[in-house]
Amino acid sequence: MPQESSHRVVVIVDANSNPFELGCATEVFGLRRPELGRDLYDFRLCSPDPGTVMRDGFFTLTGVAGLDAADQADTLIVPNRPDIDTPRRREVLDTVRRAHTRGTRLVGFCSGAFTLAEAGVLDGRRATAHWQWAEQFRARFPAVRLEPDVLFVDDGDILTSAGSAAALDLGLHLVRRDHGAEVAASVSRRLVFAAHRDGGQRQFVERPVPELPDESLAPLLAWAQQHLDTALTVPALAAHANISPATLHRRFRAQLGTTPLAWLTGERVTLARRLIELGESRLDVVARRTGLGTATTLRTVLRRETGLTPSQYRRRFGQGGLSRQAG
Repeated sequence: MPQESSHRVVVIVDANSNPFELGCATEVFGLRRPELGRDLYDFRLCSPDPGTVMRDGFFTLTGVAGLDAADQADTLIVPNRPDIDTPRRREVLDTVRRAHTRGTRLVGFCSGAFTLAEAGVLDGRRATAHWQWAEQFRARFPAVRLEPDVLFVDDGDILTSAGSAAALDLGLHLVRRDHGAEVAASVSRRLVFAAHRDGGQRQFVERPVPELPDESLAPLLAWAQQHLDTALTVPALAAHANISPATLHRRFRAQLGTTPLAWLTGERVTLARRLIELGESRLDVVARRTGLGTATTLRTVLRRETGLTPSQYRRRFGQGGLSRQAG
C-alpha cells in the first residue's frame, strides 16, 4: 500500500470552471502511485457551493469539501473559467488572499491568472496566461509583469500556466521541483506525455504546413537524446540532420519555440538530475555521461537550473532523501 504524502494540494472549483484543467490537476496530483511505493500528494477538491455547475453546464460537481478546506492547503490551485470578464466571488478571492498570507504556494492554470490578479497577489510579480487574453489581462492588471509568450512562469510561491495543455507542463514541473526528475519522468510516462517542456518555450507557433514531409525534428531529437554523452554541438546536430546550422535554428524556433543549444542543455540537465537521483555520486561520471564535460560545469549548470548544488540535490532527491520524505 503506498504511503501517503503530507503535502496537501487543494483545488478550488467555482461556477463555470474548466473540466480539462481540473482533470489535469487530478491526473498529476490526485492519483495513487503504487508504482512509486508512495503517494506524492494529499489531494482535495473544494468549492464554495454544495453543487458546482462546470463550464457550459457540462456537468455538476457535488460531494466535495467546503471552501474552508483551502485553509489547510500547502499548494492551492485557484479557479479558472472562460468568462474572464465576470468578477470572481469575494469569498473565493478572500480565500486566495489568506492562503498567500500564510505562505501557501499558489497555482493558476490558464485563466486562473485572472483569479490571482483579482486577489491582488500578482502585483509586481511575473505571470503568464493564455495568449488570446494577453491584451485584456494587461489592460486590467498593469501592475503584473505578464509574460504572454511562454508555457508557464515559476515565480517561486506563485506559478501560472498558459492555455489548457500547459497545465500538464506546469503540473509536471511542480512534481519535478518537489520530487525530482526521475519521479516526474515516472508520472509523465503514466500520462503518456512529454516528460519535459521548459516553461520558457513559446505557447503557440504560427507556421504553415511544411512543403516537405521530412522537416520534423522528431528523428533528430530522438537520436540526440541517445547520444548526449558525445560531443554534440549545434553544428553536429545540423550535420546529422544534413542541413545548415541556420536552417536548424529556424526549425527549432518554428517547431519547439526554443534554440538548439537551449534544448540540448535542458536535456543534459534532466539526464544529470536523474543520474544523481538514481545514486551516481561521481560528478565527473555524471558530467561525462550527460555531455556537460566537467564536474565544474555540472555544478554551475545544475545550480543555475535548480538552485541547488549537486550534493544538495542528492540529499533532497536522491534515493536516501526520497526514502526519508516517504517516511
